Amino acid sequence: MLHFLTDPAVWASFLTLTALEIILGVDNVIFISIAAQRLPREQRARARVIGLTGALVLRILLLFSITWIVSLSEPFITVLGFGLSWRDVILLMGGLFLIWKASTEIFVEVEGNGHSERSVKAASFGAVIFQIMLLDLVFSLDSVITAVGIADHVEVMIAAVVIAILVMMVAAEPIGAFVEAHPSTKMLALAFLVMVGMALIADGSHFHIDRGFIYAAMIFAGAVEALNLWRAKRNRPEV
Repeated sequence: MLHFLTDPAVWASFLTLTALEIILGVDNVIFISIAAQRLPREQRARARVIGLTGALVLRILLLFSITWIVSLSEPFITVLGFGLSWRDVILLMGGLFLIWKASTEIFVEVEGNGHSERSVKAASFGAVIFQIMLLDLVFSLDSVITAVGIADHVEVMIAAVVIAILVMMVAAEPIGAFVEAHPSTKMLALAFLVMVGMALIADGSHFHIDRGFIYAAMIFAGAVEALNLWRAKRNRPEV
């Protein structure tokens, strides 16, 4: 174990993987923050902690099941030349669920406060946690496959995942508060989730979309939204 601490290659893979895990976790944090907003205010922090703790446990369990993870990529049925694996099924179902969930939230936002208040009252703690854990499974699978492709040691993968989840736990509350305080950013975040859902469906259909394009689009749209918020703040009349 000690030789890991003096091996530059191990440190390079650890730092690279940690950065990638944090980037991949942004989608997860956005979803958890938006899902938690449907709960009473006093339950939101607990929902975020439970959701991210569940993501951590799932990812560690999956890392200890690397052989099984690799087998998920093997087709179990072939239809008209298309080999369908269990990984494809998980990505397809996760993408569809993400699009459905984001589209439903967009509808609530567009329809106005009446629909929004009813949706908050109707959301139970258990239902929100179930939705979070369901998406955690999809995002965790993507995260673990990335980890397996970058690092060679399970210990390094687990350390990177733990640090990434801790960073997400710290970031979840301010992200949630910011999204709640700025409704337009919530709409943008929901649009991001629709885009991520489409990317998951594309991956499940064997049409891989380079994540660099997706993140570049997110950064560009986020920068435009930041300029809009800055302009609105500057134009706000002094009280």
